[in-house]
Amino acid sequence: MASLLLAIGCKVMTVPANAQTATLLIAAAASLQDALEELDPLFESANRGITVNYNFAASGPLQQQIEQGAPVDLFISAASRQMDALQGQNLVVANTRRNLLTNNLVLVVPRNSNLGLTGFRQLTNANVRRISLGEPRSVPAGQYAEEVFRNLGILEQLRPKFVYGNSVRNVLGTVESGNADAGVVYTTDARVSDQVRQVATAPSNLHSAIVYPMAVITASQNQPAARTYAQFLTSSPAQAVFRRYGFGIAE
Repeated sequence: MASLLLAIGCKVMTVPANAQTATLLIAAAASLQDALEELDPLFESANRGITVNYNFAASGPLQQQIEQGAPVDLFISAASRQMDALQGQNLVVANTRRNLLTNNLVLVVPRNSNLGLTGFRQLTNANVRRISLGEPRSVPAGQYAEEVFRNLGILEQLRPKFVYGNSVRNVLGTVESGNADAGVVYTTDARVSDQVRQVATAPSNLHSAIVYPMAVITASQNQPAARTYAQFLTSSPAQAVFRRYGFGIAE
């Protein structure tokens, strides 16, 4: 039989007989949301029969959901730590793991800020009262931020000013609303908001390398389709979209 007819609502779609049919759940770091949502129609139009759903959140909670048996097919973390933990429990398919993207850590302020901040050290100034960052135990961007402050020798001085967010997008929203004088997010987050200004980029030697590893989940019932999706994310069209959002491509 050359093709298979799938009825969807009132539409009938023809799918090649050798095509994969699956509904994938992708658990992805919150900072990936805009890029992956833009890529979704491109993937699904090229892979008729595979539908992709997403769960965007901080990498730590996503790791915990996978450990608790959530029906995830592919995980994309914003740090190696969460993926290492899952791999140590044999919860990811080891030969599918690869580093997908890189990013930079930046300091942002509300667009109308008049504090004149131009660097991370100035966060110790008395007129800076609230600094938003991700909760370091679960949000990789918060972990990287604390590393920067620790390496600058100002972490303990700043700690009373911290306002923690449950994801990097939550941190961004806190700065956008003016509920924090400054915040630490990724380059890619700063670029999607017209309500904040990026005032400094953290030197890469002050924090761990920011990489986004991905891997197929061992318990996935759709491993072939998940592998197809992972391969798509490394394609030239996908990489072009990632670059436009400010990501680097991991080597």
